[in-house]
Amino acid sequence: MLFISITKPLASLAAIFALSVCSSCSQSETPMPIITKPQAPTDQNWKFESTPIWADEFSYTGAPDPEKWGYDIGGTGWGNNELQYYSNSPDNASVADGTLVITARKENTNGNAYSSARLVTKGKGDFLYGRFEIKAKLPTGRGTWPAIWMLPTDWAYGDWPKSGEIDIMEHVGYDQNKVHITVHTEAYNHSKNTQKGNSKVIPTASTEFHLYRVDWTPYAVRGSIDDQQVFEFINDGKGYASWPFNKRFHLLLNIAVGGNWGGAEGVDPNVFPQSMQIDYVRVYKMIE
Repeated sequence: MLFISITKPLASLAAIFALSVCSSCSQSETPMPIITKPQAPTDQNWKFESTPIWADEFSYTGAPDPEKWGYDIGGTGWGNNELQYYSNSPDNASVADGTLVITARKENTNGNAYSSARLVTKGKGDFLYGRFEIKAKLPTGRGTWPAIWMLPTDWAYGDWPKSGEIDIMEHVGYDQNKVHITVHTEAYNHSKNTQKGNSKVIPTASTEFHLYRVDWTPYAVRGSIDDQQVFEFINDGKGYASWPFNKRFHLLLNIAVGGNWGGAEGVDPNVFPQSMQIDYVRVYKMIE
């Protein structure tokens, strides 16, 4: 009995030791997780199809094609203290002679001193990457603020500027003929004075049609005027704060009146009505 009482603890100790050894072996054989940092993509020199996947040549007469365009409507300042009321009236947006004409007018509309239009393709033309071409002639006069631009369709990363903005063309009438191409993100935006953009003087911006283009790929957003590159914003691989441009965006066409930028030097009421004319809008698919 003495032998039994001694060997049981010894057997138990041996078993515990064996388990601990096996446990150590098991743990040592488990691979440690590999932690990788986000990496910027490499430029694959993506090309674009030669035939548009979405386009409006404005070869009709009347209201903008409802299959392709909707309207943002209202007059709440639009986050920039703008003075216009955006309507769906044919007085503010109509098509004739092969051209879409968006017109800002000095007229009291729902408590706003001016009326205008803001056309959007949301739900009718939403895109992830591609080439975007718009041929346009711009308005003129102090207080006008036309834009051809893109906003996120789904706002996947949150409110502006977290989900991004791409400005294919912006112009303010008090700085005639200086055309801007810009992007806005959480890390890079005018609220922080960190926005990324560039501009070019186009002497005939308001008297002739010019081609405004953005080529958007996983690597970069590149902006061009009349086929000459003016701007490049490269994906740094640090996540959505600097690159939210991996989600769907849609197009917007509008003329604002006044506002934080457009009205920085006041508004001349005598220049109105003023119009932006659009010859065509074409979107080409990026070739994977």
